[in-house]
Amino acid sequence: MNKRLHAFPKLLDIMDELRVKCPWDSKQTFDSLRYLTIEETYELSDAIIDKKYNDIEKELGDLLLHIIFYAKIGEDLNLFDIETVINSICEKLIRRHPHVFGKVNVSSSDEVKENWEKIKINEGNKSVLGGVPNSLPAMVKAYRIQEKARGVGFDWENTEQVWDKVQEELNEFNREKDKNSEKMEEEFGDILFSLINYARFVDINPEDALEKTNRKFIKRFNFIEQKAKEQGKQLSDMTLEEKEELWLQSKLI
Repeated sequence: MNKRLHAFPKLLDIMDELRVKCPWDSKQTFDSLRYLTIEETYELSDAIIDKKYNDIEKELGDLLLHIIFYAKIGEDLNLFDIETVINSICEKLIRRHPHVFGKVNVSSSDEVKENWEKIKINEGNKSVLGGVPNSLPAMVKAYRIQEKARGVGFDWENTEQVWDKVQEELNEFNREKDKNSEKMEEEFGDILFSLINYARFVDINPEDALEKTNRKFIKRFNFIEQKAKEQGKQLSDMTLEEKEELWLQSKLI
């Protein structure tokens, strides 16, 4: 505990000094930091996917710095400070965990999620889905929408029902194929939404799964590019059969 109590004020003191003495730090605003925070979040995401635990530690430090930075800007503008930020999240955690800090009984993590959403509604949230940021990437957004709907009991009963829905959406897409591009787009979106739903039911994070496939494809494509170069050929000039042979080789590495 003593080490933690020492480390945090040290960071606060450094931020105070940077805000006064550093030309770059002193001119930063909420808006100027926003895109940098997004970048840091994705760097943390990369480290987690790659299981680079030293990098996770480093990226967590970078994100913590951003939180302190925003709080310092809020303090400079007389809006809020790090104390009010911490007190606010402490109060929220206590309020939304009555099974820990109160007398509510729960038997599963699903019940915790359901209680969480009910408490948010009681706090004045107009919609269960109101807390999903509009700017989230579409796949992440779909996953969060489905999770939140499940939190109030709006969900399928079993995996088979979800897979049947995937098949239904595929059939609807096939019926619209080559007829109406706008309708095809809508049906294709329904396919993706239902697949994300299925992934959720079988405990797969679709964003992580797709990113791992992206990286696998990049690795294999880089392999066939290198092999083509070693053969003195341009990939664009090779036959489909030649490319397929290299692709099969890439799957063995």
